[in-house]
Amino acid sequence: MTSEENKNLNEEIICPEDAAECPETPEDAAGAQQEPGCAEEPEEPVDAHAEPEPEEPEEKNEAAAGKPAEEGADARYLRLMADFQNYKKRTEKEKGDIYTYANEQIVAELLAVVDNFERALANECSDPGYAQGMEMIFKQLMTVLEKAGLEEIKALGEEFDPNFHNAVMTEDNPDFESGAVSGVLQKGYTLNSKVIRPTMVKVNN
Repeated sequence: MTSEENKNLNEEIICPEDAAECPETPEDAAGAQQEPGCAEEPEEPVDAHAEPEPEEPEEKNEAAAGKPAEEGADARYLRLMADFQNYKKRTEKEKGDIYTYANEQIVAELLAVVDNFERALANECSDPGYAQGMEMIFKQLMTVLEKAGLEEIKALGEEFDPNFHNAVMTEDNPDFESGAVSGVLQKGYTLNSKVIRPTMVKVNN
């Protein structure tokens, strides 16, 4: 082959205008056909008919996040209200007990005076006017004590009850049933349903 033919052959394989971008060797040309460097990878096709994924509303998510905190606050509020109601009831009960039993000590001490009045009235008196006056004073005293909540415990003929009766002796009395109170030695009293002095009694066998 002559030098002129070689020259013509070289002119045919040179890329016009894009010589810098074309591959210089056959290996480069083969690689360019498989992974062309001049073009970007094609993007995945987008399906125009595909439905977009639903997104949860932000308000719903915020409400769900804040719900436990609100429930905790409500529970604390209800617990505090319950504690306050219990405290209020307890203080009212204690206050009522103070008013109810404030006179317990003085009433218990006055029972000895009541006993002496009854003993005095049980004796005969030569002066009917004096006896009548003493009886009126005794009734007045008992009226005041009853208004304060004093009440006599019924005992004679009742079945013996250790909560209200204090048995000091027993006897055989055919007029009463077995286990019944056959005699009263000292009267017992309650103050607003609370025993302040049990009745001293005799119990039938």
